[in-house]
Amino acid sequence: MSLSSSSASPAPSSARLHSIDALRGLVIVIMLLDHVRETFFLHHQVGDPMDVASTDPALFFSRLLAHLCAPVFVFLTGLSAWLYGDKAGNRVAVSAFLFKRVVFLILLEMIVINFAWTFQFPPSVVYLQVIWAIGLSMVALAALLWLPRWALVAVGVAIVAGHNLLDHVHFAVGHPLHVVWAVLHDRGWIEVNEALRLRTSYPVLPWIGVIALGFAAGPWFARDADAEARRRNLTFCGVIALLAFVALRSANGYGQSQKWSVGADGLHTLMSFVNITKYPPSLLFLLLTLGLGCLLLALIERAQHRAWVRALCVYGAAPMFFYVVHLYVLKALYLGCVAIWGLDQGKFFGVNSIGTIWVITVLLAIAMYWPVRAFGRLKSRRRDIAWLKYL
Repeated sequence: MSLSSSSASPAPSSARLHSIDALRGLVIVIMLLDHVRETFFLHHQVGDPMDVASTDPALFFSRLLAHLCAPVFVFLTGLSAWLYGDKAGNRVAVSAFLFKRVVFLILLEMIVINFAWTFQFPPSVVYLQVIWAIGLSMVALAALLWLPRWALVAVGVAIVAGHNLLDHVHFAVGHPLHVVWAVLHDRGWIEVNEALRLRTSYPVLPWIGVIALGFAAGPWFARDADAEARRRNLTFCGVIALLAFVALRSANGYGQSQKWSVGADGLHTLMSFVNITKYPPSLLFLLLTLGLGCLLLALIERAQHRAWVRALCVYGAAPMFFYVVHLYVLKALYLGCVAIWGLDQGKFFGVNSIGTIWVITVLLAIAMYWPVRAFGRLKSRRRDIAWLKYL
């Protein structure tokens, strides 16, 4: 597979950048669906991987759809870092920008975002989730981007394809490597002191591979890159990833510890087949989600003039603003519902069907469109305000 870009027929800058914003916007809206589920459907919790026999298919596929979000967002983060460097003209500027943003993201995760989930300050538990993982992945990328492109691809592929070989490596609490391994690969707890625990919800090692591959794909989106060649490359990578997923999953071998089996009917067999592990993301998880992400990016480029693409660009142009605001909106809605109707599902307030979750998601996405658009325009207009670029 060649990662080189042809310059036969340059693509307009707006086309390549709109496709990135639109795909980012799509996964942001899908993420909203998953967080609405986590807010109003916690009385029907799902594991990782899910229990196919006991999980309603509508809930299963809604959760499965949300698996697309983190891999695509991390991949696009690497791609965006390359575009930033292409515009700045040197790798030193990219490394400096990445390090500055890391500090911002980690503080945002540990203070602002964690508070939105727990409403507890000072917190007794801090959940180190996707923003934390993106931040640490950026630290790694700041070092890896100095490698030749072929070497960067090799490192990315080796991490994504090979990290499941480490699944059986564990270090007990108190071992010198326990904290390092909990951060890198073994989802677990870090005891800071008697009053504070950290939960490494997103072990970071596989995400380093994903962000490296996103950066390596950057030259496909260069100003003078051939648009049709870019779409062919994206389609080729997407198809290869999905074929690899089907082949490895069919063999029930490497790449996913949870095996699949024939279910009571065709639907449950399919559910078992695509039942993949997110924490940490297995090879099969990344093949399926990144494969679909590449195909979606190619599709969006071909549909760039459609109204739905322009609408998704609004969300994708201010993703961090959307992320922070939607968490507090959901928390406020939940507390309001509890105040009005009480805890109607045991220790939770919740709705009765996954269909209602979809309706709430659509209504919230529509309601947030205008404030997100306003912030995106402010961000575009006021480039003199340095901190806005981090959102």
